[in-house]
Amino acid sequence: MDGGSEAPSEDWGPFGRPLFNDPSSRALSRVGVVDVGSNSVRMVVFDGAARSPAYFFNEKIMCGLGSGLSETGRLNPEGRARALAAIKRFQRLADELELAPLSAVATAAVREAEDGPGFREEIARETGLRLYVIDGEEEARLSAQGVLLGWPTARGLVCDIGGSSMELAEVGNGQVGTRRTSKLGPLKLRDIPGGKKGRAEYIREIIEGLRADFPADQKRLFLVGGSWRAIARLDMQRRGYPLKVLHEYRMRPSDVKATIKWIGKQDLQVLRSEAGISEARMSLVPLACEVLKRLLITFTPQEIAVSSYGIREGLLYEQMPDQLRHRDPLIEACRFSEAKDARTPGFGKALYNFVKPLFKTEKYEDLRLLRAACLLHDVSWRAHPDYRAEVCFDNATRANMGGLKHWERVYLGLALLHRYKNSRAGSSFEPLFSLMTEKRMREAEVLGKAMRFGAMFSTTNPEHLGKLKYYPKKQVLELRLSHEAEDLFGEVAQARFASLAAALGAETEVIHPV
Repeated sequence: MDGGSEAPSEDWGPFGRPLFNDPSSRALSRVGVVDVGSNSVRMVVFDGAARSPAYFFNEKIMCGLGSGLSETGRLNPEGRARALAAIKRFQRLADELELAPLSAVATAAVREAEDGPGFREEIARETGLRLYVIDGEEEARLSAQGVLLGWPTARGLVCDIGGSSMELAEVGNGQVGTRRTSKLGPLKLRDIPGGKKGRAEYIREIIEGLRADFPADQKRLFLVGGSWRAIARLDMQRRGYPLKVLHEYRMRPSDVKATIKWIGKQDLQVLRSEAGISEARMSLVPLACEVLKRLLITFTPQEIAVSSYGIREGLLYEQMPDQLRHRDPLIEACRFSEAKDARTPGFGKALYNFVKPLFKTEKYEDLRLLRAACLLHDVSWRAHPDYRAEVCFDNATRANMGGLKHWERVYLGLALLHRYKNSRAGSSFEPLFSLMTEKRMREAEVLGKAMRFGAMFSTTNPEHLGKLKYYPKKQVLELRLSHEAEDLFGEVAQARFASLAAALGAETEVIHPV
């Protein structure tokens, strides 16, 4: 990273300071990052759980700094003026929020333009902000680390497309491997001579050259960047996909190819209006489609996954000690939410231990969903009782949390809906249920009703007052009460216990203390 002539006293990158002094820390001190790209300039303020940062503030301006760079060798004058104005605003906002100094990074356009150094000096003079310039392979590495922040077990090829460049990086076992950069950004492709045929040959040559640098077996392609996300949003629209969350959205190669073909037949102005895509972004989508089509042909991935995390998140991940990196981002986000919003922080762990015997599994993937649901079971208690179930579902499915597949979001949402409501019939969320199997829907209902019973049975310690045991062959749900629990097992608790048994299709058996 090139931060200018003055080197920091320690190598803390663009932050200039350590963000995680205590590896055991659960919360992140608020930090702001400005990302000066070839097409957009964005400010993000991170807050929340240390391992799963949330967006406290997020604003983007489409400046087009790299537009025309291939022809002139200089930053686009209009884009430069807009970028400077945006950065001035961001600095003022940071002052209002009393943030520590903003950290700012720039990518392809600023690093390639002959007036890039002058632009950095102007920013420093006008705002006091020091702009770090990242080279191509470093950009690839940070984008890949951003993917690892959301997917600790990610394995495959990360592809980050910006306005003026496209980066590839291999990820696996929590590490970033081979990484490469190329001039395949849509703003650069506009200037390739020979029209579509000339671009196709140019794209083919570059991608085939990149292919030689990576291992042959790349089953999953992770897409990072605004143009890729726009294509994914259009894929959702074409397919009538019910959950409009781009992070962790999965596509098969056949889906993507069908969507690229479909986009080519549409009126782009109508399409962008229906999908909520900006005019500046939409103008680049056809060029990005040409690149993506060739990537699929050359690398033949089995699945394509969209990541909303990239360079900015990768900068945070860069500073995380291993102890922090190894935590589950989903569980950390849920713990943070419980500590901040639950009526009784810490109760989620006791509830988890109480309901766990109902689920005969040792798979971490299943147990983490149980834990997450129990941690979140009461964080929406301030919502109006008539709408609490819907608010819980909405929060779970649309929350800014990493480490969640789309069906897992719906699973959590459905479990939390049943935490407050017996029936899901007639729910406005029914279209989302199609993302789960019938088996998973039944499990989510059982989990929700188990939490509903446990939270009513005891407000502090259900795991020590009663023991649940389920006998699937005999179709019996057993509750063994302690002496202290006799008076707690009243009419409402009994009704909720019966509802849980009904969800399991079981008879009830209550064992009272002798």
